Amino acid sequence: MGIFRFKRFSVKNERSAMKVNTDGVLLGASMTILPSDMELLDIGTGTGTVALIAAQRLYDLQSGTLPASAADFLVQAIDIDLDSASEAAENFAESPWSGNLLAENISLDGLELRLDAGDGLGACDCGMRAGTAVGRGGTGRMEYDFIFSNPPYFESSLKAPDERRRAARHAETMSYRDIVDFSSRHLKANGRLSMILPAEVEQDLLRYAASGGLFPFRILRIKSVPRKEPYRIMAEFSRVARDGEAEEGLLVIQDGGRYTEEYCSVTHEFLLYS
Repeated sequence: MGIFRFKRFSVKNERSAMKVNTDGVLLGASMTILPSDMELLDIGTGTGTVALIAAQRLYDLQSGTLPASAADFLVQAIDIDLDSASEAAENFAESPWSGNLLAENISLDGLELRLDAGDGLGACDCGMRAGTAVGRGGTGRMEYDFIFSNPPYFESSLKAPDERRRAARHAETMSYRDIVDFSSRHLKANGRLSMILPAEVEQDLLRYAASGGLFPFRILRIKSVPRKEPYRIMAEFSRVARDGEAEEGLLVIQDGGRYTEEYCSVTHEFLLYS
């Protein structure tokens, strides 16, 4: 698919097992990002698209018109697929926020072992690191302000024939339960988790997250067109249980063959056609 061009960055979209997709763009554009977020983790980064959108949003919140080097945050992006992590690193290096993005070829289990050893960043494979974030040095990072993921989720569907694409699409090596478990152990006290998943897993996801001490504060249901039922949810969790129900929203992508005003409003800072 060559290069996918966004308004403020471009994404090489050739070697990654999972290409640029609507789910990732919607997650990046819709998830809750706070100016106080400093330590962020993107699990299963693929091309790095969601991490790049997060960096753009967080830079705008923190620094505005200041140089990108003035933004004080780090988005650590991991992927078990070497080509995906390498391509993400290249995309990060060519972005305006190269000093605030780090791509690594490591599994979630591997990262957890490193965290448990007291080293959040560790030694990166050659070529994986886009830049060194200001003030980070080589210190370990045990907990995160914000974890997000567009994870594998086709647990029982027909498997894609290509092995790498199958691994990117299916929850054989990592499921949303693994991400919830990891987040329950490695989020800060006020940390948050955001994921985009098939709508049919909503109730199981909510129950499983609650068992790990994570409580929903926002559920965004996504429809492809108005007449159909939601096919995705973006679910956001925190360690703090709300007094009332989680905030709920609905986003319809297309109506009458055109992108809806709401979809364009959510994505207009990123997509050229929004």
